Formats: sequence, C-alpha cells, structure tokens
Amino acid sequence: MVKDAFSHVTAWVFDLDNTLYPPETRLFDQIEVRMTRYVMESLGVDAIEADRLRRHYWQLYGTTLAGLMREHDVDPGPYLTEVHDISFDELVPDAVLSARISRLPGRKIVYTNGTARYAERVLEARGLSGLFDAVYGVEHAGFLPKPERAAFETIFARDGIDTTRAAMFEDDHRNLAAPHEMGMRTVHVAPDAHEAEHIHHHTDDLTGFLRNLA
Repeated sequence: MVKDAFSHVTAWVFDLDNTLYPPETRLFDQIEVRMTRYVMESLGVDAIEADRLRRHYWQLYGTTLAGLMREHDVDPGPYLTEVHDISFDELVPDAVLSARISRLPGRKIVYTNGTARYAERVLEARGLSGLFDAVYGVEHAGFLPKPERAAFETIFARDGIDTTRAAMFEDDHRNLAAPHEMGMRTVHVAPDAHEAEHIHHHTDDLTGFLRNLA
C-alpha cells in the first residue's frame, strides 16, 4: 500500500508552483512574461532573445535567476520583486486539499524557488495559510536554486529536518534527484509521469494522493 511507504515520514516538504495549485491555472505564465521583460531590460536584448535566455538558464541552472546572477551579475532582489508582482485572481481556495494536508502527521513546510512572500500570498489565495510550520523561499538558500543539492541542504539544515524521515512533493522531476539522494520519499506531482530512479511515486492529483496517506 502507498500508505505503508510513508509510515516512517515525520516531515512533509511541498514545492509551491504547479504543486499546491493545479497547473491549469497557468499562474506561472504571468511570471514567465515578467521574467522575459526583465531579461530584455537588464541585458538590452529583444523579446525573442530574452525568451531564449530565460528558457536556457532555467534548463541549465534550475532557474532563470541563477543564470542571470552567474553570467550577468544581476541583483536578485529587484528581479524577484518584479517577477512575482502578479495577479492571484485565478487561484481559488481548496478546502479539501487543506484538510488533507492538515491531517498529515508531523512537520509540514513549503520550499519554493520563488520568494517566501510570494509563497505566502499563493497559500492565502488557496486557503492554505496556517497549515505549514515554515515557508522557505530561494532567499533562504542564499539564492541557490533547486535542483542544486546545496540549496536543499541549506534549507533542511535550517529547518532541522531528518531527510531519512521526510517526503518531498514537487512538479519538476529534476528537483527530486537531490532529495532522493538524501533519503527522502519522493513524489512527482505533474500531469505526465517521468520515469526515473529518483522518483518513488507519481500523481496528477495531489489531493487524491494525500487521501491515501491519511
């Protein structure tokens, strides 16, 4: 049974975007538009090149910001403020998901490559505020992004998590490799399954998956 595979878990780590809200809301599309515009203005390139760089840095480094910092010495503060200044009107409260998360035994945290403030606004719009013991953003990892192992190590050390008794829920399969290496139970939350050794479980319905763990 799936429940048995999580019987040892005392800490539950959730990614934010496209994990704690359905990807159909396309909330991240707004962020991508702002990222492209920021790249245009910061590097003095046209929209086509900015969009190419945005995607390239995401593929190469895990986030567009990481590429901008490493290759162009971009200040992360103004960038993060600008790209997360979006509308949350498409998000709706999810009382069932809230109930499922609240029933999980042990510590519950959110860890995102966005900012903690952005995460808190998303949680509020989803009716998930107050469920989590802590919310961590990329700033808490010294702006190192997932999937870098050092980023996970920084966050988990800060929180005091025993990774051998923890589970990670994440929509980007790349971001489950390091947690798997660290002994965590990994759940890929995405419409399509990705076959890889570092993925223990896949679901396209987080709420339904958590029901099986209650």
